Amino acid sequence: MDSARVESFADQVFQAMIGFQKVAGIYLGDKLGFYRSLHENGPATSVELAARTGTDERYVREWLEYQAVNGILEVDNASAGPTDRRFSLPAEHGAVLAEPEHPYYLGAAGLALVGSIRPIDQIVDGYRTGAGVPYEEYGDDMVCGVAAFNRPTFMNSLGQEWIPAMPDVDAALRQPGARVADVGMGIAWSSIAIARAYPSATVDGFDLDEQSVALANENIAKAKLSDRVVAQVRDAGDPDLSGQYDLAIAIECIHDMSNPVGALASMRRLVGDRGAVLVVDERVQDEFTAPADEVEQMMYGFSVVHCLQVGRVETPSVATGTVIRRSTMEKYAREAGFTEIEELAIENPFYRFYRMRG
Repeated sequence: MDSARVESFADQVFQAMIGFQKVAGIYLGDKLGFYRSLHENGPATSVELAARTGTDERYVREWLEYQAVNGILEVDNASAGPTDRRFSLPAEHGAVLAEPEHPYYLGAAGLALVGSIRPIDQIVDGYRTGAGVPYEEYGDDMVCGVAAFNRPTFMNSLGQEWIPAMPDVDAALRQPGARVADVGMGIAWSSIAIARAYPSATVDGFDLDEQSVALANENIAKAKLSDRVVAQVRDAGDPDLSGQYDLAIAIECIHDMSNPVGALASMRRLVGDRGAVLVVDERVQDEFTAPADEVEQMMYGFSVVHCLQVGRVETPSVATGTVIRRSTMEKYAREAGFTEIEELAIENPFYRFYRMRG
């Protein structure tokens, strides 16, 4: 046995443990409004931050000190008494943790990761029985965490880069009466981003998760877009919707579906002969390799506790999981009746962009 290799791997696991704890701290900071208060209202002692956020001073003090020893927060007077120390969130860290539409925002990482293991007993049981875990069992943290994780990308890229990569679609959505179907829209950040970018278009968001749709309509109302964006619990395969849309889009959801071929066929019917289909899903390697890069590691990380589980609730299921390789997506698209699958030339570390025709 190579003792140096043992030591190196033990250190790797130890660093992962520290990272797990950091995620828990970020979860608390986001959930309790600590980062937002420090970012918007300035430095604070534990007494001041507790008063601002309606929380317990002793717990807040421990959290502030923990954040400071990890270098997330700065402390002006470390030698002062425990309740006199003043903590601040550097502006650069605030952009990452407290500005929900900043391109580098990751404040929701805690929500998404904690949410992904919330039903851990059911996940463990599924490994023994083959059963899936219903999406709603992951709770609001998962729903809101994933949505918040994607929100800055949608707001900064959907109407600025992704759709304009299809010039004919971009032009069509600028015409009066243009219509978009957002399939699996979650809590509607994608729908809102499209509506903001294309003031002449109306957007119909479809999702089968009732809690997501309720939150979506709240976000739509806050964005003052209820006249052009509607979220609804409805199967996009409803034949009454056929041929009504200039664009049908599905972002990061096909891999979660038990029947992705059926979903893609529904999207094909939504646009009929008049529109376009755009599917945005994970950018993973074309073939399994080990060890792999960090993006592949993250995708598998979500798959082993969440995406594969929710995709196996309904039976039969193709059980795709998060790691949906290019060949797999192309296979599903052809089985759904598409004759042409074009990967758009959009640079993104996490997503591939498939325009489907035929």
